[in-house]
Amino acid sequence: MLWVKALHIIAVICWFAVLFYLPRLFVYHAMSDNQAVKDQLKIMERKLYRGIGIPSLWATLLFGGWLVHFQWPYYAASTWFWIKMALVILLVGYHHVCGFYLRQLRDEQCTKSHVFFRWFNEFPTIILLVSVILVVLKQPI
Repeated sequence: MLWVKALHIIAVICWFAVLFYLPRLFVYHAMSDNQAVKDQLKIMERKLYRGIGIPSLWATLLFGGWLVHFQWPYYAASTWFWIKMALVILLVGYHHVCGFYLRQLRDEQCTKSHVFFRWFNEFPTIILLVSVILVVLKQPI
């Protein structure tokens, strides 16, 4: 079980690295007027999202589900766990919204400003803070 927990934590760290960095790339993309810079950012965004983001999302869900399986009766009865699951669902949605913006930026159809993406970039930080507190304290905030 400890190996599964370690793999879950590693996957979460990798996933959050993407959720923190990809919107930062969107900020630079939205700010740039240089086509060569935008083309380079498109490559970086795609590789980050597809090469690290999607695999780490799936690994997080797989190892997290595996962990829950070991003690399902405990988790099923824990309010903090269901709140955390709601936050995970929000993060999966955020991940897909990042994919949506990635495609818009790739196709040069995005109308969002760098200021929007700066604020957009804060969402996973809030979710991370609340999730860690829930897991460590094992009770609703």
